[in-house]
Amino acid sequence: MKPGTAFDLEVNPKIPQRLARLEELANNLWYSWDIMPTRALFSRLDPGLWNMVGHSPKALLKRIDQQHLLDAAEDKLFIDNYNRVLSAYDSYHGEQTRRDAAEAPLAQSELVAYFCFEFGFHESLPIYSGGLGILAGDHCKTASDMRLPFVGIGLLYRQGYFSQTVDRHGNQRATHIASDFDELPILPVRNDDGTDLKVAIEFPGREVMAKVWRAQVGCVNLYLLDTDIEENSAHDRYIAHQLYGGDRTTRIEQELVLGIGGVRALAALGLTPTVWHINEGHAAFMILERLRTLVRQGLDFDSALEAVAVNTVFTTHTPVPAGHDHFSTQLVLHYFQNCCDELGIPGERLLALGLEPGGTEFNMTTLAVRGSRFHNGVSKIHGGVSANILRGLWPQVPPEENPITAITNGVHVPTFLSPEWADAFDHFLGYGWSRRLGDQSCWDQIKDVPDHVFWSTRQHLKSQLLHLVRFRLREQNTRNQGSEAHLDRLLSLCDPDNPTVLIIGFGRRFATYKRATLLFENLDWLRQLLGDPQRPVLFLFAGKAHPADVPGQDLIRRLMQVAQMPEFEGKILLVEGYDLRLSRRMVSGVDVWLNNPVYPLEASGTSGMKAAMNGVVNLSVLDGWWGEGYDGTNGWAIKPSVAGTDDATRNREEARTLYEILQDHVIPLYYKHESCGYSPEWVKLAKRSISSLMPRFNSMRMLGEYVANCYQPAAQQGRLYAERGFEVAQSIAAWKSRVRQAWPGVSIRRLDMPKKRIEFGDSVRIEATLKLNHLSPEDVILELLLSRAGIEGKEDRVSHRFVAQGEDANGDHHFTLELSPELCGRLDMRIRAYPCREFLTHPFELGLMLWA
Repeated sequence: MKPGTAFDLEVNPKIPQRLARLEELANNLWYSWDIMPTRALFSRLDPGLWNMVGHSPKALLKRIDQQHLLDAAEDKLFIDNYNRVLSAYDSYHGEQTRRDAAEAPLAQSELVAYFCFEFGFHESLPIYSGGLGILAGDHCKTASDMRLPFVGIGLLYRQGYFSQTVDRHGNQRATHIASDFDELPILPVRNDDGTDLKVAIEFPGREVMAKVWRAQVGCVNLYLLDTDIEENSAHDRYIAHQLYGGDRTTRIEQELVLGIGGVRALAALGLTPTVWHINEGHAAFMILERLRTLVRQGLDFDSALEAVAVNTVFTTHTPVPAGHDHFSTQLVLHYFQNCCDELGIPGERLLALGLEPGGTEFNMTTLAVRGSRFHNGVSKIHGGVSANILRGLWPQVPPEENPITAITNGVHVPTFLSPEWADAFDHFLGYGWSRRLGDQSCWDQIKDVPDHVFWSTRQHLKSQLLHLVRFRLREQNTRNQGSEAHLDRLLSLCDPDNPTVLIIGFGRRFATYKRATLLFENLDWLRQLLGDPQRPVLFLFAGKAHPADVPGQDLIRRLMQVAQMPEFEGKILLVEGYDLRLSRRMVSGVDVWLNNPVYPLEASGTSGMKAAMNGVVNLSVLDGWWGEGYDGTNGWAIKPSVAGTDDATRNREEARTLYEILQDHVIPLYYKHESCGYSPEWVKLAKRSISSLMPRFNSMRMLGEYVANCYQPAAQQGRLYAERGFEVAQSIAAWKSRVRQAWPGVSIRRLDMPKKRIEFGDSVRIEATLKLNHLSPEDVILELLLSRAGIEGKEDRVSHRFVAQGEDANGDHHFTLELSPELCGRLDMRIRAYPCREFLTHPFELGLMLWA
């Protein structure tokens, strides 16, 4: 130990004038998807330091020796590369538009405000934990590519998600590392007088201040709120200290800062969003803050709720009810009593926004749904699951018809496509391929890439992966005090110079429903699969379990236990410290991407999309995105067991299918080598993986759907409801109140004698009466649904509206329908009534419906 007290002194280098714009490059996360040129430029300055600072350009510029910069300023090759990077940077930021011409643009007079609890762009900004954050990052990057008027709002955590190590027994160790904000690619937002911009959020008995920082994401701004400032108490400084850290009080306070503070930050910045997007329920308190703003302007609570909801979009990512954030009603009232007073409502009315029917806790998803009119899941399967989970919010509407829709996730191609493939596509598809991501004819040209070029590109990517795996496992083995002999056995199949081994990758969070250990259901069968020295197979696993998830950590221990069995040593590897860098290497470098979640608990999954675009073949349970992506020719599918199967039986059945696919298809096809030294049939399959999946599962398609299906109509509805002093909002609110009061007294009765059979072309007159309980016929739609069973269980269905004929002496309203069916066969006819009127966003948004 050194004697005396250590005092810190940081000496920052002076950047030569010739390299002055390095700071601009380091402060724009554009470098996270301009993969090779920009990041390679910084790496070239000092490769050792580049690795030490976690590939952070800004941190590197603060720590690099002055001489390295002086040398670079005189290095002709470096200056040439520097100028090329600047040219690409200026070209990107100077373009007026990069929108996909097939998608309708959002007018520049609009502004989308996108709220999310985490954002994942690059390892140099550690404010993400996993899929939700990476998706949010891709959303922002794509908004920049499309030049959408778009702004992101999030929290700035001193400690992002934890760093992971795994000991020799498989025990996960979580280490939280505090970030130095001065070394992150962010800058504080300043007021006109040069002081830091801060916003105040009222908490019980105190005021919490949040400092606003800005991250530049290409052409998009992301604003981050930081509570670790001197004005706050020690407790309040800790609010945004750790991503997904703390107890329920910490969580609700984080969500208050995000939702309420985020709205106030945008106002302080002079920004007026026309569309508000809540990405997962954490940010739903923004609804209450926007309500408070409108009530202060003189609007009543119900009208304000209509005005807020019509231009709010909510995306849910959670496939199980228990996964939604919820708080006790006492805790919510503790923080929102003053808000209730300002809104002029009792606490029970505010709580009702977040209470599910029959529920006792305040549910953030319920609040988000009730405070929005555009709601979606993140795959078609997940949309159906979410519609069923949330069916109680529209109690009389069949789940398949309620307002929950689906927009399947996509991934940002420039971020996750390897540079090697980008170069190959430039050569074989033409330089415009990146602007034709959704053009199937473009991707059909993949078949024209020579097989030997395709194979050599894949081998190069495998080699890069194996270099990183060897580096990580060497560090892991040294820390765990393993021997060199043991390391040699572990790395026996990891040969970057001859990467011909079949590599099957599994990289994702270790949660029980993701079933990382399904592969070990039958170890005898697995021994047979991995026991052929002529056809070696390497399974690579990577992922983290939440520090509080003991069952998830048990999966890691089980994985290590099997991997250490002599017959599996070196054939099953766990690479610790799963991060974006390792993720990029895995999704481009493995041969097969394995995913075997419990159906239907995979909301979407995007790692398989990233793998597919890099020529990796998916082997997955038909859940999430793969339920849409699999077509029988582009990978392999594990069909889920029938609903109601117990866990043990389901695991046994689906593991058997996995083994059969590996044994009968994957391993034989990969090793079906011809004289060329590889399997042409495997190359054909990998090409098919790219050509069939790239056009459909990219984020340009995803964001185009958000624009067309959510952002544009939400902006239009927002303007409509706000016109003439929120006249439409007030009218709709009053109408809904009247309908809800009257609906229990509404009833339907059919008058005619039903016919059993008619010939095609004939018509039948159907008559019914509605007791409307003081509503008018204009308030209600009476409808006949005509359906028949279709092919493969699908239903053919058409609807026909009745026509009001007048009121009888008893006050009942008479309706008729002249029906001439266009379908033949045995038809199912049902009659229903529901309230509807002009200006509603969705015809069933009240959740009221009666059936005859």
